[in-house]
Amino acid sequence: MKKIRIGVFGAGSRGGTLSQAFMLQKNCEIVAVCELESRKAALEKYLKIVGDVAVYHDFDEFVKHDMDAVILANFFHEHTPYAIKCFEHGLHVFSECISNGTMAEGVELIRAFEKSNSIYMLAENYPQMLFNREMKRVVDGGMLGKILYAEGEYNHPGNPFNFDFKKEYTYFDEHWRNYLPRTYYITHSLGPVMRATGATPKKVSAHACFAPIPGDAPSSSFVGDRAGIIMTENDDGSVFRVTGCAGFGAHGNSYRVCGTKGQIENLRGMGEQVMLRYNEWEIPEGMQAINLYTPDWNDPDEEIIKKSGHGGGDYLTARYFLECITKGVQPEHPFDVYSAVAMSSVAILGHRSVLNGGKPYDIPDFRCEEDCKAYENDRETPFYNLKGGKPTIPCCSHTDFRPTEEQMAWNRKLIEE
Repeated sequence: MKKIRIGVFGAGSRGGTLSQAFMLQKNCEIVAVCELESRKAALEKYLKIVGDVAVYHDFDEFVKHDMDAVILANFFHEHTPYAIKCFEHGLHVFSECISNGTMAEGVELIRAFEKSNSIYMLAENYPQMLFNREMKRVVDGGMLGKILYAEGEYNHPGNPFNFDFKKEYTYFDEHWRNYLPRTYYITHSLGPVMRATGATPKKVSAHACFAPIPGDAPSSSFVGDRAGIIMTENDDGSVFRVTGCAGFGAHGNSYRVCGTKGQIENLRGMGEQVMLRYNEWEIPEGMQAINLYTPDWNDPDEEIIKKSGHGGGDYLTARYFLECITKGVQPEHPFDVYSAVAMSSVAILGHRSVLNGGKPYDIPDFRCEEDCKAYENDRETPFYNLKGGKPTIPCCSHTDFRPTEEQMAWNRKLIEE
């Protein structure tokens, strides 16, 4: 059987781990990589992982390579223009993190996708973690009744004195991580609850928790918020409370889904265990009021899954993308392009809510031309980009916040060492 040929745009850490997940599959091969010429160290490290593949420094030349699909692992907020070029060359797209960095790009992505024959998949891996798969199984089985509420918490505090992290992940002042509003890194918290419940957000409001890192730590971050607390009203009448990438308390990912008959959640700090609970008057036959257990994978690739990154999510997401290509079908909610743009809209408009005192915003449906028209020129962004574009809106709830000159000078010195 002919193998699916994969190209990778972005040779950083995520490009490397995603490539490893695809290399575990039997029906594909990595054939090309594209990275900035200035990123020699990252490229050398990447090539040690994948071996002898074609190397490009120009994306326009890269997409002409003889391949079937592209993994977009470039900067977080810069995927849309490259996805569109892939569509124009008949290539399938596996897009890491948010699909579009601005609302206008969301419109452009949908319009270009609808003209193409390409398969598009958001490379969101957290719904494939064992406890999140179990939540979907329980919801799909009707064991919770009508779903009313869900929580998704991606909590990833960082040590402000971790100099190695700064060198690898925030290696120049204008790096996107230094301008990342806390609502933007949304898919790890929102994706799993969308997957478990089948719901799509239709309205968003948000507030931020402001607590800058200590003044004696090196930093070039212009974001003093520790978390964005995001509420959504959804198309099925349910409500979500989710974070972007939060930095409070202790590290961990936690999710909860509540229905009219019961609730299920994974337990903070308890690995892959879940707790399925019922009121005493609604306990299903064969169950207890409190059911505490570790789910089974029930997957023929279980041993390979356990060796893959992000709790097996990297392998399973890669496998699903390849299955979609083989079958010639688009991925299901929430991995499809419309779900991806909805999640990005929650991220972008959630931050606008933060900047406007929690004001609610409607989430557009870009299947509707009227909604597309409303946002087709909306290019507000908190980020710099590689082509010289500058932020047009603040990235922090305290709009005048910035690191001190001493913090920035120390941070630059560390990175240069």
